[in-house]
Amino acid sequence: MPLEVKELHIKISVTEEQKQGGGGGPSASGAGEEGIDAIVSACVEKVLEILKDKTER
Repeated sequence: MPLEVKELHIKISVTEEQKQGGGGGPSASGAGEEGIDAIVSACVEKVLEILKDKTER
């Protein structure tokens, strides 16, 4: 008997550190954006994989 998941709850918290002092500029937030891009691309891959599995059934 197949198992069907009807609800999926995903909770994520993203916080950005505030740097004290001047001159932070774009270079301080560059590494954080790369991390966010990696998370988003991993999520997109997972969703596409789930959709592909769903259509194969």
